[in-house]
Amino acid sequence: MSNKVTVYIGKGGQREMAEAFARRTGAPVLERPGEELTVVFDSKGVSLTGYGLTYQGDFENMLHRVTNGRLQHEMLVRAAKAEGENLKAIDATAGMGEDAFLLAAYGYEVTLYEQNPVIAALLKDALRRAKKHMVLKEIAGRMQLVEGDSVECLSRLMDPVDLIYLDPMFPARQKSGLINKKLQLIQKLEPPCSAETDLFDAAIKVNPSKIIVKRPLKSVHLAGREPSYILKGKAIRYDCYVI
Repeated sequence: MSNKVTVYIGKGGQREMAEAFARRTGAPVLERPGEELTVVFDSKGVSLTGYGLTYQGDFENMLHRVTNGRLQHEMLVRAAKAEGENLKAIDATAGMGEDAFLLAAYGYEVTLYEQNPVIAALLKDALRRAKKHMVLKEIAGRMQLVEGDSVECLSRLMDPVDLIYLDPMFPARQKSGLINKKLQLIQKLEPPCSAETDLFDAAIKVNPSKIIVKRPLKSVHLAGREPSYILKGKAIRYDCYVI
């Protein structure tokens, strides 16, 4: 855990939660937000501030993508289509959970793995608020967060899984002028995924029906493996491996 991350407890913040987070991560609790990355616990929940930016996870901004018949136009949902009921998915690179949210909206029970404790805290808080929201609560109810290393979590998995989704962050994807607030702050926390091959191998060992990997349009296949088929968008593509 980076020693640059600090903790600030604002008005109405859950002190116990904040202090437990600080103990777990070794981050100091300050009297005011730091100049660099600070995890803020206040009456609004959990947010991340630093470098003049503030970010808080929020699934409400996903509503327009899952309502009024728009969900079936989502490329990830088209890639993830499956027959049957009680479908189970793992998002092994959860980040802030937007892709997992699309899978849950389609009907999957989604387990999200996130190893960075700051991102996990932001995501947990975003899910907590979504579960109180009139429209979001049904979808968020199908999402369960596990904080931990994906390769380890996958190796311990006992139950069968229909789909594993991988979106490893890669350095080539971002041009600085295009990065939004969320990514600017989160990239300072989480280096691009270096254990791509380990992640892919761990996913294959679980023996799901399908593995979907999100890639920049012109990048090489993950771990150099040829997919069964590909769905292409303007800037990204989904490599689909039918196991």
